Amino acid sequence: MVRRQTLKKIGGSVATVLPKTMLDHFHLEAGDEVTVIETPDGLLITPFDPEFAAAMSAYERGARKYRNALRQLAR
Repeated sequence: MVRRQTLKKIGGSVATVLPKTMLDHFHLEAGDEVTVIETPDGLLITPFDPEFAAAMSAYERGARKYRNALRQLAR
């Protein structure tokens, strides 16, 4: 889905409005956080958070390694 958006000045910031169809497609709503990543091709706006993904990856490694200890603690 490619859309041209106009940037608008709001106070001391600049913003754009995402159409409802995009919000629905990506299951986003007002108040949700998105990550803006600068890439060689431009800006990437994504609901994916690389820091959260890294934290979950670390958790999964620890959960596998200490599976038995976690099972005992859960009792």
